[in-house]
Amino acid sequence: MTDVVGELIAADTVVSVRASDGRVVSVAAERVMALKALGPKPIRTSEIRSLERAAADGWPGIEQEWIDGWLLRSGRGFTGRANSATPIEPQASASSLGAITGWFAQRGLPPVLLLPDRLGDTPPGWASRDETLVMAADISRLELPDESVSVVLEAPDEDWLRLYNYRGRALPDGAIEVITTVRDGVAGFAHIGSSASAMLAIGRGAVTTAPDGRRWVGLTAIEVETAHRRNGLGTRICGELVVWGRELGATHAYLQVAATNTRAIAMYTGLGFVEHHRYRYAASPHVSGNT
Repeated sequence: MTDVVGELIAADTVVSVRASDGRVVSVAAERVMALKALGPKPIRTSEIRSLERAAADGWPGIEQEWIDGWLLRSGRGFTGRANSATPIEPQASASSLGAITGWFAQRGLPPVLLLPDRLGDTPPGWASRDETLVMAADISRLELPDESVSVVLEAPDEDWLRLYNYRGRALPDGAIEVITTVRDGVAGFAHIGSSASAMLAIGRGAVTTAPDGRRWVGLTAIEVETAHRRNGLGTRICGELVVWGRELGATHAYLQVAATNTRAIAMYTGLGFVEHHRYRYAASPHVSGNT
């Protein structure tokens, strides 16, 4: 006798379970001794480190440097992730804050920390803000579109950039370089529609490999033209980016979404994404400015 832990996908005359490695194990119902429902698989700290590294490679800014286990990124002030320091390695500690502050000061940027669950706490006196969910999914468990209606480009064209809306602001100098840069991976820019008819939806995908060998496709810059929202286009563009990533070897997908954005969280949950972990930013009270 033995057991199998995984997702129950059939329980009729045959009981079938999809194991964590993707295998489907089927057993005649009369041979099954017991079925037991288990809670969600706990996320290990090492998995958080690994996904954060893959995500950092997918949105690495323009310049990166390691300081005592912290990964520092600079993107000329465009987006929080591309201008922050993340304690990815176990040895990262608050003793490096002076060096981190100096590194950002040399680039004319305020020191901002990106602190994932279990990897780092907000230092005393620093201000915490912008709680963010990192949601993830095993691609084999997602319902994906069979036929593509989008176009995936190697670089964003003018139509794509026209619909991209970062917090309602015009793109600053250096933004396009941040958007197009991927470290040890591949970026793709999908859109549904065109300027000849109407640009309906866009999204960015980045395929990178985590230190544990898992290959991820990260979804960012998901935008739907205002007049066409709530018609399933956001779901569609996400699904097609996941299919694109799968064709490049990705087995898992992730995205980041503000904890206050309940509508987007509901959409991603409907796609099959679940919360993997969270992170928040911390800013020094001694330096003015935000990213």
